[in-house]
Amino acid sequence: ETTQMTDAKAFIRWLDQQSSVAKNRKIGTQGYCMGGPIAFRTAAAVPDRVGAIASFHGGGLVTTNPNSPHLQAAKTKAQLLIAIAANDDQRSPNDKTVLKETFEKANLPAEIEVYAGAAHGWCPPDSGVYNEPQAEKAWSRLLALYGKALA
Repeated sequence: ETTQMTDAKAFIRWLDQQSSVAKNRKIGTQGYCMGGPIAFRTAAAVPDRVGAIASFHGGGLVTTNPNSPHLQAAKTKAQLLIAIAANDDQRSPNDKTVLKETFEKANLPAEIEVYAGAAHGWCPPDSGVYNEPQAEKAWSRLLALYGKALA
């Protein structure tokens, strides 16, 4: 966790040094599988820079640890998209409720949805469980999030 947050700060600092980066605009962060918690932690590391967080079939978003990714993300100012695989929801059915309640309490706009028929890893086209209709839906929701939160 500490390394991820340190790396996030360094990466954003590097981005902000690039002449092509509009430092007055928010950035978005997204993660797939274990990248979901990393996206949450990135937003927590630089809350004034991140305007959107997206997680697709993210693992370990909700834990019992005091530094759980969902608690860190709740300290941000970002809008969220959390796309949950149906089989991930079956394994941890309470996670979506915890996420919704946490982000509502923090007054953070969050779209949290279980993608019916989608298995963990459904988004990448080279995945053995790729689900094109649900992957396209997830992509369109990501573009909508970025359009709202980063405009």
